[in-house]
Amino acid sequence: MNHSIITEFIILGFTKNPELQGILFLVFLFIYLVAFLGNMLIVIAIVYNNTLHTPMYVFLLALAIVDIICTTSIIPEMLRTMLTPGKTISYGGCMSQLFFFTWSLGAEMVLFTTMAYDRYIAICFPLRYSTIMNRRMCVALLSIVMAIAVANSWVHTGLILRLTFCGPNTIDHFFCEIPPLLALSCSPVRINEVMVYVADITLAIGDFTLTCISYGFIIAAILHIRTAEGKRKAFSTCSSHLVVVSLYYSPVIYTYIRPASSYTFEKDKVIAAFYALMTPALNPIVYSFCNKRMQAGVRKVFAFLKH
Repeated sequence: MNHSIITEFIILGFTKNPELQGILFLVFLFIYLVAFLGNMLIVIAIVYNNTLHTPMYVFLLALAIVDIICTTSIIPEMLRTMLTPGKTISYGGCMSQLFFFTWSLGAEMVLFTTMAYDRYIAICFPLRYSTIMNRRMCVALLSIVMAIAVANSWVHTGLILRLTFCGPNTIDHFFCEIPPLLALSCSPVRINEVMVYVADITLAIGDFTLTCISYGFIIAAILHIRTAEGKRKAFSTCSSHLVVVSLYYSPVIYTYIRPASSYTFEKDKVIAAFYALMTPALNPIVYSFCNKRMQAGVRKVFAFLKH
């Protein structure tokens, strides 16, 4: 049961400089529009095109939905606090934001691994792909993603709800994340830190390792492709995927593996922007819009809208 005295938090955001506030507002509004519209376009294209109802695109659909939830749980509230002098968020609003962000963080990490496994089966076992990645397997993998994400979010949000916040109530961050909340708590946070560390080892480092192993097998299979053009395209796809995955996992692992006492919020806010804001905006470009079948699906959506 929560006994916090604090009923609202003050979000400091990226800067107190009023001149920079206007620029940052436009930057984050642009990032949100790119992420939201790009991922929404992917959702519509996959849902309304029967040719894209395959495991690969179903996982892309799930990733797009996760990215929409991730950015929508953070950026609109951040933009609102930039425009209001008080810059406050209610205790309940802060906990809700924490839950949905933590859920999307866990879901995205497991989805990256699931998508890498799907590509591994497709490239290394092409003749058995449809047998292995059938509807039952697809549902099972998505169920695992959801179960892990919900469990991860419930554990961390539940442990935060048990903490007492008796002041100060100023969050030196641009949204309600675990590290700055632990730094504000006036009750012991050792259990929280242990569970964050466990999640970082199992989810972040574990999923990153499995993803890299899958791509290692994929690259080994690509080396056996006879045509130079085929190798070039395959390597280009794999390298772009690995860059995005690395940009996501590296800052997450760095942020969550340290105790609360070692956080340096000015630097950590910039690092958090990579996995909380930039990756959801980059995913549609790297995973979908470079794909010819997805491009065809998007063109069908625009053709439908014109009519």
